Amino acid sequence: MNRWLRQHWLAAVRAFEMLTSSPTSSLLSIVVIGIVLSFPAGILLTLDNLRAVAGQSLESQQLSVLLDTKAASDDIERINTNLEKIPIIAYFQFVSKEVALQQLQQEAELAEIMRNIEQNPLPDVFVVNLEKVTVDEIEMLRTAILSWPKIAHVLVDTDWARKLNAILDLGRIIAIMLATLFGAALVFAVFNMIRLQILTRGDEIKVSRLVGATDSYIRRPFLYFGAIQGLAGALLTWLILAAGIAQINRALFELARLYEATFRLDHFVWLDSLALLAIAVGLGWLGAYVSVTRYLLRSDSI
Repeated sequence: MNRWLRQHWLAAVRAFEMLTSSPTSSLLSIVVIGIVLSFPAGILLTLDNLRAVAGQSLESQQLSVLLDTKAASDDIERINTNLEKIPIIAYFQFVSKEVALQQLQQEAELAEIMRNIEQNPLPDVFVVNLEKVTVDEIEMLRTAILSWPKIAHVLVDTDWARKLNAILDLGRIIAIMLATLFGAALVFAVFNMIRLQILTRGDEIKVSRLVGATDSYIRRPFLYFGAIQGLAGALLTWLILAAGIAQINRALFELARLYEATFRLDHFVWLDSLALLAIAVGLGWLGAYVSVTRYLLRSDSI
């Protein structure tokens, strides 16, 4: 076990020596990886923030339950009891048609019209505020309430949420496709970087093979080299996105203030950040593995 750890430690040290031996090219490679990763990661981050905004809107979703104009006090009491039994309802309020009429009469634009109406045309209403729910749960609740006696209409707007979720799902598919393409480009970039490192150390590799070095021993420092570059590129991507979010949030703060609202973009949670690092390290490792394996196979055939 100690021997295995020592071999990997020496390989990691050798990889860092490769990085520091050509700092300019290594830095440029890390910058390229960071920029390439920032495009799909930025798109996915934006989609996650938009989905969070849709979720926040659904948290304050409201139903308006309009009663039949012939509903009696017993019907109102029964509906009140039924609403109390539904767990996803945060709270609700009964607004009688008399109160609703008084509220409309106090509106400056409608006051004159409402005063000239001889009979109250408004229905009794239950204003229902829901807990955090999905669009499907809202639709199921709406259908259930409509089946109760003396219910005329249940007003709720969930079409926007369905359309937004469909757009976000499409956007995620496109982002994953772009991430796959950019990932392939990153593997190819690491492949070429490792190939250049191999070419500059071709004589060293030949001597190592002559003294009995295995392919795994030769391959190991280059794998660490590719993984380290992928890790550094992912950290740069994280910083790029953090800087971009900070700039956007400044502009959003001013925009939200004009509309008396609060809205800000959030960075990746720690699990997403770890996933970004793991994917970048894996792509760097893969590019290095393919490059070194290709070189070793070609040298065996010569």
